[in-house]
Amino acid sequence: MSDVLELVEARLRTTLGEPDARAAVTFLGTDRIEVLRFVDNGVVRYATLGMSAQPMADPTAVLADPLRGPRAELLLSVRAGRVESDKVLRPLAVLAASPQVEGVVVAPGASLDVGEPLWPGAAFTSVLVASPGGLVEDLELDEPMEPVRFLPLLPMTPNEAAWKRVHGAEALEKRWLEHGTDLRDPLRPGVPLD
Repeated sequence: MSDVLELVEARLRTTLGEPDARAAVTFLGTDRIEVLRFVDNGVVRYATLGMSAQPMADPTAVLADPLRGPRAELLLSVRAGRVESDKVLRPLAVLAASPQVEGVVVAPGASLDVGEPLWPGAAFTSVLVASPGGLVEDLELDEPMEPVRFLPLLPMTPNEAAWKRVHGAEALEKRWLEHGTDLRDPLRPGVPLD
């Protein structure tokens, strides 16, 4: 599986450049998760590395298939210099470990909640998992393995997360678009929801 992670890191470097920092977190009973930081034109991008080492398993399956199943890494983009966004490293690693720890399959449209601010003073405790392919292209792997998808994370306020539970991810994304919401602004207010 280490060769999968080598391919993933090569894809991240090819697309985002050289990381200027990396941190590793290991949770009891899980594989190591790294978070790489890339800085580009005033935007800090954080990418997990390690989540895709194993396919995500259907929590109802009796046995997990060691080859088949969706694979993903997480991406978070934040405007640089406005907050202590590097404190997001541990929450990101927690989210990336959730398939191993909780048996969840992380997919576009899902909400992931860390139960605390993503960084000190953040209005966001959860994220919306967006569709892959915009920033980093899927990484094809040899059959029968599924490609690694790079899933952008969009921070949500608690009110946005509650509204999304009722109306759905697509409706929330449409609301953000209608209001010209800068989802990379770490200090943005919640979008109007009435």
